[in-house]
Amino acid sequence: MHEVTNLNERISENITGKYYVNYRCIGCMLCSEIASANFTSNHLEGYDYVYKQPENDTEEQLCIELMDICPVNAIGNDG
Repeated sequence: MHEVTNLNERISENITGKYYVNYRCIGCMLCSEIASANFTSNHLEGYDYVYKQPENDTEEQLCIELMDICPVNAIGNDG
């Protein structure tokens, strides 16, 4: 079960769309390693964020998978 996130908790670099990363992100970089087509890292600040929303079933499935494996539940989906 995924927790609903307050919109004010979203990292500002996230591109507009249903998937996003919030400020709970600890910078483990699982997102950018597993779904590099959609997530990237801000190494200076220590977090990942969504730079492109999924455009196909494969990308969508990776985003869903990441929501389940994120160690701090920092990935949200408002779709």
